[in-house]
Amino acid sequence: MTGWNLLLRSRLAQPDEDRGAFAQRRIQRTDYPLMRSKPLRDLVVFDAYAGSQYSCSPRALYEKMQEIRPDLEFAWASKDGLFHVPGNAQVVYNNTREHYQALADARYIVGNFGVPHWFVKRPDQRYLQTWHGTPLKRIGHDLREMSFRRTESLDWMDHEIPAWDALVSPNPFTSEVLRRAFRYDGAILETGYPRNDILNSPERAAIAESVRARLGIPRDKKVVLYAPTWRDDHHTAPGKRGFSLELDLARARQTLGEDYVILVRAHYLITDRTWSQRDGSVIDVSGYPDIADLYLLADMLVTDYSSAMFDFAVTGKPQLFFTYDLEAYRDTVRGFYFDFEAQAPGPLLRTSEEVFDAIRHVDDRAPEHAAAYAAFVERYCPYDDGHASERVIKAFFESAE
Repeated sequence: MTGWNLLLRSRLAQPDEDRGAFAQRRIQRTDYPLMRSKPLRDLVVFDAYAGSQYSCSPRALYEKMQEIRPDLEFAWASKDGLFHVPGNAQVVYNNTREHYQALADARYIVGNFGVPHWFVKRPDQRYLQTWHGTPLKRIGHDLREMSFRRTESLDWMDHEIPAWDALVSPNPFTSEVLRRAFRYDGAILETGYPRNDILNSPERAAIAESVRARLGIPRDKKVVLYAPTWRDDHHTAPGKRGFSLELDLARARQTLGEDYVILVRAHYLITDRTWSQRDGSVIDVSGYPDIADLYLLADMLVTDYSSAMFDFAVTGKPQLFFTYDLEAYRDTVRGFYFDFEAQAPGPLLRTSEEVFDAIRHVDDRAPEHAAAYAAFVERYCPYDDGHASERVIKAFFESAE
């Protein structure tokens, strides 16, 4: 008997009557305008990464609002229904009639990425854009001069940014960059990122232990989180973003021994994960709901140019930077907003062997980077005191009433 092959067919969680271009055009031209003619409700619609996650600042704001604004209704947009939303929120699937209805009804919209292309903002609606990271690498209009700017159009900003009523910023540096890069002249709430509140939570140790148990990692193992960003010049097909995993994970066990587990977290834009694996010493956690939980578990972070470095700095734990393509990424692919080599809160490493050696001696070498780390936190994490969500809610929701 030959081996069995499993064929799995899947499709978006969308009713048949809403499926396809014709059905979507009919909703947009006929049903959606009628929906927008009805009175607004005291409803907040949350969306993280175009409905792909229950995470980031929308998650933090939703959970805090469950406590202090129970008078409001809540809904979460989901592209596939694969994440769980606690509490009393309705979950609406992307591009279904329920999704159109929720965005037509909502008095408030909270997102960290963008609204659907068909969204038409009503006069009394308020849209809070939380964004999703302090930028080292160039974004928005600042990408137009780069050789390998994103292959998709940057015209999304023409539809998206005029709809914002307020933009959340974690620090003065980010406020300046986002205003210029997005050509945005509206309100900026410089409050800190709500998504980082959990990193100062009194429950952070308990959360870390819960994540450890969920991933099946023994308590005697040290946890290394590897969270690289994506590369603009790595596209496997139109709309498909790949990633070349240069860190030699096959040598990780041999070099580090049995004391470490490496968690690999791909950027949410990466669609090709042929390198994904789990062998006890390496676990692919790209599908884990929220990276903030992984920050609490990890003993150290290995990254490159990702905004993860700014969030992880709140924990005070060591950071290592695997920057094998530094010059190409900085000068040709993406470009930086500041001198990364001068400000990085940890060593810049070129080879897998250098990374593994730094992991083994991370505590011994931490004093070498203590001053740079402290300056980094002072500049980029000035409001990360665990109360950013409360400040945002007070500034955006309560001030509008």
